This record gives sequence, C-alpha cells and structure tokens, in this order.
Amino acid sequence: MIFKKLLKPKVFFITGLLCLFSASWVFPEQLEVTVENAILIALENNQSLKIQRVAPQIYKTLEDNQEAVFDPVLSGGANYSRVRGQSGSSSSTSYDSESSYSNFEAGVSQFLPYGTNVEAEVSVDTSWSSLYSDQSNPRIGLSVTQALLRGRGAGVNLASLHQARLDTQISEYELRGFVEALVSQVEETYWDYALAIRNIQTLQESLKLAEQQLRETEELIKVGKMPETEITSAQAEIALQQQGLINARSTMAKKRLFLLRLLNPPGSNLWQKDILLKYKPGVPKTTIDSVESHVEVALRLRPDLNEARLGVERGDLEVVKTKNGLLPKLDMFVTLGKTGYADSFGRSITNITDNYYDFSVGITVQYPFKNRDAKASYKRSLLSLDQATEAVNNLINLVEMDVRTAYIEVNRTREQIFASKATRKLQEEQLRIETEKFRVGRSTMFLVAQAQRDLLASQIAETQAIANNLKALIELYRLEGSLLERRGIMAPGREPAGDIVRQ
Repeated sequence: MIFKKLLKPKVFFITGLLCLFSASWVFPEQLEVTVENAILIALENNQSLKIQRVAPQIYKTLEDNQEAVFDPVLSGGANYSRVRGQSGSSSSTSYDSESSYSNFEAGVSQFLPYGTNVEAEVSVDTSWSSLYSDQSNPRIGLSVTQALLRGRGAGVNLASLHQARLDTQISEYELRGFVEALVSQVEETYWDYALAIRNIQTLQESLKLAEQQLRETEELIKVGKMPETEITSAQAEIALQQQGLINARSTMAKKRLFLLRLLNPPGSNLWQKDILLKYKPGVPKTTIDSVESHVEVALRLRPDLNEARLGVERGDLEVVKTKNGLLPKLDMFVTLGKTGYADSFGRSITNITDNYYDFSVGITVQYPFKNRDAKASYKRSLLSLDQATEAVNNLINLVEMDVRTAYIEVNRTREQIFASKATRKLQEEQLRIETEKFRVGRSTMFLVAQAQRDLLASQIAETQAIANNLKALIELYRLEGSLLERRGIMAPGREPAGDIVRQ
C-alpha cells in the first residue's frame, strides 16, 4: 500500500544518450528499457526495496500497541461451591447440613489520558444453607482512581503514543531516503552501462581504422614507398586496440549484471537477459538554479535531516516522560457501590434502591528513597536531547557542504563536455593531417598511431563527460532531496518535518 502511488508516477523527462545497442553476443531474452522504464521496474521488483518498505508497516503496529493502553477492558468471572457436612457439638446433637455459594461478577475499566482509571462493575453473591434462609446480594459499583502527581496529565500519558507515531514517520523518511538512493543508483548505472556500450563502439571503429591503416601500410611497403619497419607500429596499434576492446567488453558485462541486480525484472533466467538501452547523445538541457536555491530545498526535503529533526522531537517527549518520573506517586481513589439484600435474586434486585451502599475514599503514596533510577533516566534524556540537537545542527552543515560540492561538480562536468568536444575535433584534424603526411611519406606509422590513440582517448573522454554530467545532476538532486519529486514519483515522507531544533 505504501507504494500504491509510487508505481504510477507522473510524466517525467530525463535527457540522455539516443541509440539502440546490444551486446556482441546473443542472450535468450532481451529487456528494452528507457531510463523511466528502468526506474519503474526497479521500484516494483528490487529485492532490497521490498524488504525496506515493510518497515513503516511494522512501526505502525507499535502505534496500535500504544493506543491499546487507552482501550476499554472487559472482565468477568463466575464460581460456584457446595458443601455437605455434619454440624453440632457432640454426636448426640449433631445433624447433617448442606450449603452452597455462587458468585458472578462483570466489569469494564478504562485508563484515560489524563491519568484517570475508571472501573464499573456488577456482582451477584448468592448463598443457600439448610440451616438458614437463602440470601442474594447484588452490587453495582463505580471506582475512580486519579493520579495527582506522577502519571498525571495527557502530556506524559500520551508521550509514548506520540513517540510511536514519530517512529513511524522516521521510518517513512528512512524509506524515502532508500528510494532516492535506489533511483539514483539505477539512473547512474543505466548511464554507466550506456557509456560502456558506447566505448565498445568507439573502440571497434578505432580498430577498423587501425586495420585499414595496416592494409595501407602494407600496400605502401609493396610499392617501396615505406620501409618494412613501419608495419610493426601498425600491428602494435591493432594489438593495443584489441586489448582495450577486451577490457571494455568486460566492463560492459559487469555493468549489465549490476543493472540487472537493481532492476530484478520478472521472469526466469535473470542473469541471461540482455538489456537494450534507448538513449540520446547530447548535452543535458537542464538549467540549474542558484546554489542557494538548492541549499534551501535540501534543508526542507533531505530525508535524513527530517529524520534527525523528528529525533529531536522524540527526545523532547522523552524528557517529558522522565521528568514526570521524578515526582512521587500520589493517587486518590473513590469507590461507590449500591447493594441489595433479599432471600431471592428478584427481590434483591428490587431492594437495590434501598438505602444500602458502600463508599470509600483514600490516597496512596509511593516514593523510593533517593529516587536514583528516575533521576538517572531524566538526566540521560536531557543529554540525549542535547546530543540529538547538536547532531541536527551538524547535519545541516554537512547537507550544505554536500549540495555546494555537488553544485560545483555539475558545473565542472558541464564545462568538461564543451572542452572535451573541442579536444576531440582538434584530435580528428590532427589524425587527418598525420594520415595525409604518412601517405606522402612525410610522417611515420608511429606518429599516425599516436594521433589515432589521442583521438580515441578524446572520443571516450567526450562520452564520459556527458555521462559524468548526467550523473552529477542526479547526485545533486539526490543530495538536496528532490530527486523523487523531479521524477514525478510519490513516496512516503514527502512533507518536511519543519525546523524544530531548539535555540
């Protein structure tokens, strides 16, 4: 039920890389996904999330436990006894006798948040004997016990219930943080996998170019325009490209397994599924606001910060409870009952309106010498509250640093995209120049291979810069707590806890 809305997100847009790629080998099953599809599949099937989202439901049962303290309690009982014996002081005057006794009682009691315990009861005692007449004794009673010091007031008696509710809210913030981390991990892994596939394509194109250069070198050697030593550089370049291709395929295979683990799509043969990605190459078109705006959002929405603030509120309630424990236990009780007497049950019920009653009032006091247990609990609650408050203030600083650092990284990676693009264009031109010079005998295969390696590195760097910028944006949104909102995903813990840190 927690993720009923979460699995039906609004429309959300993620800019990324566009092409359809598959691995160089064939898998029995294929899974075609966009970033949005990948997120939805993970939210529905991820095993760790299935475990985590049960936590708020568990904590909700603890709320029911605390609410049950104020539920009415029905009680009752009945018993019957019979005795047959001999009466008299001597054998000459003894005689047989029989007697019986029955009792029935029922009542209802309830503890109220103000420290009041109310109990109403009905009882009927009936006795019969061969020596005297029958007697029925019904009674209706009401008893009220009120705490005058320890345990008095709704504040202290409802504190545990409020703490249980806070624990549920805290678990919802924990769940929200987990979901944000999962969505972030899915998106980042998606782009890592896309980058690995793109790198393989780049290496394959570079390998084809190296093989073409080897053929050209062989032709130039045949016609006597190049010495045979030049072929070694061409062959070494091919071997180097093949080595890089082996490593790239291994990286892609690992990323595929990691993405499959996150998605955990339904069906059999999980690890044999191939993942086909649909994505666009290009710079993300997202415009980010000022860093102060992102910090402000983070201070409202970060799940861990909201969780810590609720921890302070919970500590306040613990202080209320333990401070009340310093007081002596002083309770006042009042009991009032009406009783009827007769030799039959019917007449005794009628006679209950007569002037027969019982009434009692009193006070009970209890206070341990030194009261060290209560004093220690109160002191511990104050220290824990101070610790929780300082933890919140410290976390605020960490949140600001996280967001500001992530903001810097977004700008850095964005600038790297344009710088790497310019570098790649220059390396393309450099390779073209070296290739033309090589064909006319003014350069060597070693210089051509070096230019080719530089171009390959710049092509990979450009793709890496785009992926890094995408991942930096994802990380910024996660660190400010807005990732789910930006993806149109509804999840528990959406509302900020508010600033409740003590000044």
